[in-house]
Amino acid sequence: MIKHNIKSIRSFIGSKDYAESKSFYKALGFEEAYSSGKLSYFKNGDFGFYLQDYYVEDWINNSMIFLEVDSVDQYWNMLNDLELPKKYKNVRLTEIKHYDWGKECFIHDPSGVLWHFGEFI
Repeated sequence: MIKHNIKSIRSFIGSKDYAESKSFYKALGFEEAYSSGKLSYFKNGDFGFYLQDYYVEDWINNSMIFLEVDSVDQYWNMLNDLELPKKYKNVRLTEIKHYDWGKECFIHDPSGVLWHFGEFI
């Protein structure tokens, strides 16, 4: 096995309405650290992803991001307090699900990208 000195791994996700998605991710607590007009880098701490002004329905409908958090319960409460489904069209929250490996809750962003917020046992 080859070992690498990996510093980060960053996903690229698309957006149906770039301005709306940028606003959504800022409301979710991400900082827009870089923008070139059609591509933005959003981060929170040492972790981040690229948001593109690019939309392909099949791609977006099959895009999922798993974000491991310390406490799904606290994250769920924060998501509810933000009331993002009231502020952004198509945003949906799904309650906490319990599994043998831990638990997670879900949110669909304005374009349909599915985010998993998980906590391992």
